[in-house]
Amino acid sequence: MSITSLIIFLAIGGLAGWLAGKIMNSKRFGIVGNVIVGVVGAVLGGFVFNLLGLNANAGGLLGAIVTATVGAIMLLYVISIIKKA
Repeated sequence: MSITSLIIFLAIGGLAGWLAGKIMNSKRFGIVGNVIVGVVGAVLGGFVFNLLGLNANAGGLLGAIVTATVGAIMLLYVISIIKKA
């Protein structure tokens, strides 16, 4: 992985984490927290999309952002359920 790919991956993760935080009305995580939530969400979203038979990379950059955001939303939802229990 080149440095450019890593920067793009982290930027997508940050954007996805920020979008998921806005959609889920969760507390603010800051830049580092958004990147972590987005990167974990990208992995989770890619895994779930693969299980459903959807190609996560079909949409290019926009598809990567959607996949990471959906995964981050799922992650924040699971965390909120665990916090309530």
